Amino acid sequence: MSEFWIKVDKTLRYHGRQVLRSARDAWWGIRHLPVERPIFVIGCSRAGTTLVYKTFSESKNLGTLQRETHDFWTDMHPLASKHWDTHALSAQDATQNDRDTVARYFYTHTGKTRFIDKNNQNGLCVSYLYSLFPDAHFVYVKRNPGDNINSLIEGWNKPREFATWSNLLPEQITVENGRHTQWCFFLANGWRDYINASVEEVCAFQYNAINQAILDAQRIIPTAQWSEIFYEDIVRHPTESFRKLFEASGLPFDAQLQAHCENVLDTPYNAFSEIRLDKWKDGRNHEKIERVLAKVEATACAMGYKL
Repeated sequence: MSEFWIKVDKTLRYHGRQVLRSARDAWWGIRHLPVERPIFVIGCSRAGTTLVYKTFSESKNLGTLQRETHDFWTDMHPLASKHWDTHALSAQDATQNDRDTVARYFYTHTGKTRFIDKNNQNGLCVSYLYSLFPDAHFVYVKRNPGDNINSLIEGWNKPREFATWSNLLPEQITVENGRHTQWCFFLANGWRDYINASVEEVCAFQYNAINQAILDAQRIIPTAQWSEIFYEDIVRHPTESFRKLFEASGLPFDAQLQAHCENVLDTPYNAFSEIRLDKWKDGRNHEKIERVLAKVEATACAMGYKL
């Protein structure tokens, strides 16, 4: 196919999607279709949540945007309106307007009333999401602190990927003696105490903050609506791990999904290097991580890890 016809095909597909979205939006405006049992993937940034989200997105029973939704949620609750204190949202922040906005947006873009969503901040917003959708299912991805903090440190070296949202922060960021001047991933209460800290201290703070928030929120979620998985189990036994997660979420795990999971680690999503357990122990951040492991020990133990 010539370059001209390739451009024509892309143009037609684009306008076709726009027409379809407009039709769905109009239909939702007439019917006000409610959301049904949405799935929210939660966990610390760089814990393997993208791998889980992308695998769930292979299900024909779920609507998916195939991307993260940071801007969508923060547009509803701008950080500036909360004095840039945190990305966290509570049950008190949930409104009927939020519920309708989310339902309409996901139906318009996916055509389904059951969807899956994931972003860096959802773990700080469990009570809010549960208040919006009391039948929601939460999938908590846990990763051992050594490897998770290692990946967070690497992520802080990629501000164009993980810090573009922070350009309007009122504070001056001088993490790692000024090497990092943008804040990566998410804001949790107390983040200002770390604007001049070492990068490993910041990452330990973020690991503690979001995992502890999730552990605290778990208490309000019915057991049947909560799944959790160790990232390490996914690496060791991907097919069986995802089978359990799909079944707990009330989703069929068919032959197509099984085939996908059998090879899911061959093409890692958004991984900085090969998928391997305990990478931090022989990596370039080893000494940094050793210095902060004691700071995350209590949280890691509560998650089920022994340091």
